[in-house]
Amino acid sequence: MRIPIIKNLDKRQKILFLGIILIIALLLIVSVIGNLKCVGVEKIVKIEKGMGSDETAQKLKDEGVISNKWFFVFYVWAKGDGSHLQAGEYLLNSQMSIPQIARIIVNGEVNENYVKITIPEGWDIKKIEERLKENNVIDNNAKISIDNEGYLFPDTYYFYKNSSLDVVIKKMRDNFISKAGKDVKYDTVKMASILEKEVVSDEDRAIVSGIFWKRIEIGMPLQADITIAYILGVDKWKYSSEDIKVKSLYNTYTNLGLPPTPICNPGLSAIKAAIYPKQTDYLYFLSAPDGTTIYSKTLEEHNANKRKYL
Repeated sequence: MRIPIIKNLDKRQKILFLGIILIIALLLIVSVIGNLKCVGVEKIVKIEKGMGSDETAQKLKDEGVISNKWFFVFYVWAKGDGSHLQAGEYLLNSQMSIPQIARIIVNGEVNENYVKITIPEGWDIKKIEERLKENNVIDNNAKISIDNEGYLFPDTYYFYKNSSLDVVIKKMRDNFISKAGKDVKYDTVKMASILEKEVVSDEDRAIVSGIFWKRIEIGMPLQADITIAYILGVDKWKYSSEDIKVKSLYNTYTNLGLPPTPICNPGLSAIKAAIYPKQTDYLYFLSAPDGTTIYSKTLEEHNANKRKYL
């Protein structure tokens, strides 16, 4: 059987043929590049009953799951699925392709075997591990390695129940890279973990970051109280002279420089402060009972402030 080439077709057949080729080409484009995004966004998206392709596409775009609604509209129209979109709550990710997202909604692939978990800024791996186990995300015998401390980015996540620990860790570490960047140095993460717990505001974190980096530069101990809290497992307003003598590599009163590892998982504010410290003449600071951070340039000023505020 001889297959006719395009020059043997009449005008109407040529238009139809070229139209089919164009649709196939556009489908390939949508499949390959239709939803390229740098940052992975994971959301539970609720598609209401009666929503058409345009409304569904707009909802997906508003939730940050797709970057262009018209790619989605075109895809489901070309596939003949525009009237087959099913209502439901779907766990979707912007790193999915448009064909993947469309297939899930068309097939009504609702998976209720997931949990929503928020990891607060400043939590260490022990607390994170406990929360994951309490919500049946990981096995009770699973243990998060200390190598992950500092890199489990605080955020709200959707995890499938009974996930492997490797999958959970990868999702959180990938989130760290997407939010903080892949070139953040280990010492910067250590510093950020201290700043996360020492002071609260962005401004104070930047100033205290400058103080701590300056102390490292001149060979002065950081003397960060939060490292004593980390060692003792007790958060006090004021630590005794015996407390600050506790033997540990994490004791920044008795050891120079940063601790061996981060002491918690910092948020973006603390990470930015560690990367971009604010240079001042201050060398000392303390936190007053009302939460205000009091700065001083000399030890004499600092001791006077201690008597005044503490």
